[in-house]
Amino acid sequence: MLVDSHCHLDRLDLGAYGGSLDAALDAARARGVGHFLCIGVSTDNAAVVRTLAERHADVDCSVGVHPLDVEPDAVPALDWLLGELAHPRVVAIGETGLDYHYQPESAALQQQAFRLHLEAARQTGKPLIVHTRAARADTLELLREAALPQAGVLHCFTEDWEMARAALDLGFYISLSGIVTFRNAESLREVARRVPADRLLVETDAPWLAPVPHRGKPNLPQYVREVAEFLAELRGIPFETLAEQTTGNFRCLFPLARVGR
Repeated sequence: MLVDSHCHLDRLDLGAYGGSLDAALDAARARGVGHFLCIGVSTDNAAVVRTLAERHADVDCSVGVHPLDVEPDAVPALDWLLGELAHPRVVAIGETGLDYHYQPESAALQQQAFRLHLEAARQTGKPLIVHTRAARADTLELLREAALPQAGVLHCFTEDWEMARAALDLGFYISLSGIVTFRNAESLREVARRVPADRLLVETDAPWLAPVPHRGKPNLPQYVREVAEFLAELRGIPFETLAEQTTGNFRCLFPLARVGR
C-alpha cells in the first residue's frame, strides 16, 4: 500500500472524472494508494479539508496557513489554530514555513506565522509539515530555535543534501514529490539516494508538479505511484519494499492517522 502524504484534494482538477472527487480517489485506490493526507493552507480551507477527512475513512487532514497565504497584518491567531487542531481527524499542523522565492518582502510576517505554528506543535505534540523555498538558513534556524521533541517533515523537498542532512539531524523526515523525476533534478536525486530508509515519504502535492510521464498535466493522487516506482528504481530496491517503508514511515510520523484502519 502507498500513502500520498501530501495532497490538496479540495483543489484537484477533476475534469477527467466528471467533477467527482470520489472517482479520482477510486482511481488512486485502484493503483494501490490506500491513504491520503489532505493539507490545509489557510483559515478559509480548514473547514473544507476537515469535512473531506470526515467523509472518507482513508483521508486525514492537516490545518495551518501556508506562508504565501499569510495576509498582511493578519497572522492567524494561536487560539484559532489550537481549536482546529483539537479535531480528531486533524493529524498534523501546516503546511507552514517560509517562501522567499515569491514573497521575499514578507519575510518578517512569514517568520511570525511560522513561529506560531511551531508553538502550536509544541503545545499539541502534533507533527509539523514544513514548506521551505529560498529560505534555507531561516527555516533551519527557526526549527533549531523551536527544538520540538516530536518529528516533522520537510514536504516536497527541493533542496540539496546539506539541507536534507541538517533537517534529518533535527529529527525531520524528507518527503519527495514528482519533482525528483524531472530531467533537471539531479541534485535532488542525490538526496533521494541518500535519505535513510526510515525517514523517507512520498507525495504528489497534487494538483501541482505531476511526475514524468504526466509532467505538464494536472497532478492527481494516483500519480504517487509513479513517484514511488521512480524512487524504488533509483534506490535499487523493489517497489514493494519502498511502498512498505514509506507507508510505515507515514504511520510513525502521523500516529493519529487512520492508515489501514
